[in-house]
Amino acid sequence: MNTLNMFLLQAPAQQQGSGWSGIIMIVLLFVVFWLFFIRPQNKRQKEAQKFRDALQKGDEVVTIGGIHGKVSEVKETTVLVTIDNNVKIEVEKSALVASPSQVGQQA
Repeated sequence: MNTLNMFLLQAPAQQQGSGWSGIIMIVLLFVVFWLFFIRPQNKRQKEAQKFRDALQKGDEVVTIGGIHGKVSEVKETTVLVTIDNNVKIEVEKSALVASPSQVGQQA
C-alpha cells in the first residue's frame, strides 16, 4: 500500500514537466517554420520588389505568364514591354520577373 501511495504522489510531478516540454516544442516548431519558410519568403519578396523598382528601358523581363520581352517604357505601376517588332504590351510591374539571362548575371 505504501508503494502505491508513493507512485500516485509522484505522478502529478511528472505531468508538470510535460507541460513545459510541450511549450518548448511549440516554440521550437515556430522557430523552424520561421527559419525555413517565413524568412526565405520575405527575402524573395524584397528581392522581387527591388528588381521591379530598378526596372529601366532595355531590361529583359519575363511575365508571370511566360512572355519574354524587353522593357521599352517604365510607368508608375505598369511597364510597356516589346515582345516582337512593333508589338508592345502593357503589363503590371507585379507581373514581371527577371529573365533567366539576368539572373545568371546577378549571381
